[in-house]
Amino acid sequence: MQTSSQIQTSSVPVTVFTGFLGSGKTTIILSLLPRVPKGYKLCLLKNEFGDIKVDSSLAQSSDLAVQEMLNGCLCCVLVGQMKLALIELKDKYNPDRIIIETSGSAFPAPIAWQIREMKNEGFTLDSIITVVDCINFRGYEDTSYTAKMQAQYTDIILLNKHELVSEHELDTVIDHINELNTDTPKIKCEAKFSELIDPKISNHHQNEIDLIQIIMSRQPYSLISPFTKKNFEAFLESLSNNDIYRLKGFIWLTQEHNKEEASQLYIVNHAFGRYTLTPIQRSLNSCDDEPILIKITIMGMDLKMHLQQIKAGLCINDEQITLHLADHN
Repeated sequence: MQTSSQIQTSSVPVTVFTGFLGSGKTTIILSLLPRVPKGYKLCLLKNEFGDIKVDSSLAQSSDLAVQEMLNGCLCCVLVGQMKLALIELKDKYNPDRIIIETSGSAFPAPIAWQIREMKNEGFTLDSIITVVDCINFRGYEDTSYTAKMQAQYTDIILLNKHELVSEHELDTVIDHINELNTDTPKIKCEAKFSELIDPKISNHHQNEIDLIQIIMSRQPYSLISPFTKKNFEAFLESLSNNDIYRLKGFIWLTQEHNKEEASQLYIVNHAFGRYTLTPIQRSLNSCDDEPILIKITIMGMDLKMHLQQIKAGLCINDEQITLHLADHN
């Protein structure tokens, strides 16, 4: 049996990144990787609500060992499975550190408690880091109890997207954060842009966000997508900055200048009016996956008001869209 000192010596530090939907957690984590010393082994345990591994696909392209926990939240639905996932990462990779990236609606406290309970299994809670979106924090602070909890229960607050607001707006955001948490250090950071939600969720999530899930199949052996990149970008730019928090998923797009060319698969990542389209280097004729043309999840507030716009913009019908409304009572 290991002694306490032996357990402590071999203990793996666990750093938890939390933050509300679209705050930029993944981008910040990926931006830190080039600064990691050579030979220092990092693992990422990433929690996503849905079954679309969007940010995990980006992380794996950076040679980071990634394990996903899908279809639930670490702080409630998946809280018991986190222990098994951490042990698996430790046994498989023998990492110097494990980073946990929570979903955007996760409460930090239950996650921290479970890590502390795993001391005898060789894990220590290093710190909880909360990422705050300086552009949108004041908007969702009033509607999300989770966002307030994330700002309160943390060791460090990273002020992301601070360069995109005025000095006065930044001071106002910091004042609001100080009302929740005065003593925790607040650090400016820059990440150019940065998480998906599945309808199978419960507890606090149902009271805060609406969910739309869109799945549209393509015709077998069809190499050309009916969607052009230009038109899809116009659709993204037309979405409400206030009500639509996140849009994330996969879509096949055809270039405007060459509609006869086989379509390209893109990861789409949209938050509060800002978006990225990241190409995946394969075409429809080389894809062995399920014949999906669009697989996207949208989350936000009052999405029912935007339903017709979304259906028209993506040319989808009622059978291809699932709407789950939050219970605000």
